[in-house]
Amino acid sequence: MNAPRSVQGILDHADEHAKRFEDYEPDAKDERDPRVFAALRDAATSRSDAERSIKSAVDRARGHGYSWAFIGSLLGTSGEAARQRYASKQET
Repeated sequence: MNAPRSVQGILDHADEHAKRFEDYEPDAKDERDPRVFAALRDAATSRSDAERSIKSAVDRARGHGYSWAFIGSLLGTSGEAARQRYASKQET
């Protein structure tokens, strides 16, 4: 479907979409459990919070002279991988 080019075409197109919206009847099989969405949202928020906490701890460890190899070993990765992920712009 091509986008309408005239003002009237735009209005007609909007009316068509409004009618489709008004006529829509949801199907019970399309329903989603909102608890699943909430659990996923909460998990993503927790991961984000954990990443911020790790970044802060890595910054403090670097400030106290810990090597990237040591930090990487605690994070379960190589020192180079830890450096690439968590180094501040000044260190790269």
